[in-house]
Amino acid sequence: MKRHTLILSFLLLLVSNANLFAQQNDGKKRDLIQFSGVVVSSDSLQPIPYTNVLIHSTGRGTLTDFYGFFSFVAKEGDTIDFRYIGYKPTKFIIPDSLKEDRYSLIQVLNRDTVLLKEALVYPWPSKEEFKRAFVELKLPDDDMKRAQRNLELAEVKSIQEQVPYDGSINYKYQMQQQQSKLYSAGQYPVNNLFNPVAWAAFIKAWKDGAFKKKEETKIEH
Repeated sequence: MKRHTLILSFLLLLVSNANLFAQQNDGKKRDLIQFSGVVVSSDSLQPIPYTNVLIHSTGRGTLTDFYGFFSFVAKEGDTIDFRYIGYKPTKFIIPDSLKEDRYSLIQVLNRDTVLLKEALVYPWPSKEEFKRAFVELKLPDDDMKRAQRNLELAEVKSIQEQVPYDGSINYKYQMQQQQSKLYSAGQYPVNNLFNPVAWAAFIKAWKDGAFKKKEETKIEH
């Protein structure tokens, strides 16, 4: 009988202590919370990566990830600073009457536009010095003559013959060949031996010396 009485007394003591502990925890104010959220831009609602999210009183906090998300431990009533280059700094105070141990936020940042005064940049201290330097500018005659010789018609033709065809010319030539094949498809190919236009082009090229052996010309540099 005594043994049952002791066991019952021990169980009643445990229940009373558990109720007392629960009452103490209920009466105690919750302090730490998990503070999470996303930082977005006000004009496009796009996430802002790598934004500084810091507790104002301690300077501790974190950075948002590539998607603008952040999460760290804070206290109820803390003032949170949001800072990012090109945006206005923003503060947020965590409510001190939360019913849960976590709080989520979507923080919007506004762009910070700074209007600067117009600035005129000149390579010379004054317009008069610029005019004088422009008038007194001396161009080398040898370079000018060399450029003129290189731009002569014969010189340009010589350079053109030495330069290989680029992609556009090769493509045009290939398209012309395919067009000729399609034009004579299903019949005998056109014989240019009796084509007066082809003969006229041949005679003109022959008169212009297109079939003569051309000497290599050097370009003066």
